[in-house]
Amino acid sequence: MTSPSYALLAVADPRESTKIYNRLLGLEPVELSDTFALYVLPTGWKLGLWKKDGMEPKPLAPGGSELAFNLPDRSDVDRLHAEWSDLGLVIVQSPTELDFGYTFVAADSDGHRLRAFALSESPT
Repeated sequence: MTSPSYALLAVADPRESTKIYNRLLGLEPVELSDTFALYVLPTGWKLGLWKKDGMEPKPLAPGGSELAFNLPDRSDVDRLHAEWSDLGLVIVQSPTELDFGYTFVAADSDGHRLRAFALSESPT
């Protein structure tokens, strides 16, 4: 069985997008050009930011999926909410309790959803 090892996000300008993702991930890309940026996370998982004008087939509008950031507890969610707000990310869902835990959702400048969450101790 093959497991996914990459996520690719369609962006308007990879160089501009790295200004946010460098801060979100705490990393610099290992590859950066006018058309593509590649991050390799400590787990080995890769995140690519691909210039949408060069993608074939053309991507659909973003927002139907999310990058999720699992945090240890509620205070970390609140801290990240403040940090991402200060970065200028659009907050599309304020911190709230849902059936799985405490969460909020932001969107990057291309509309990609970024969810931060802390699982409940006993999710329903």
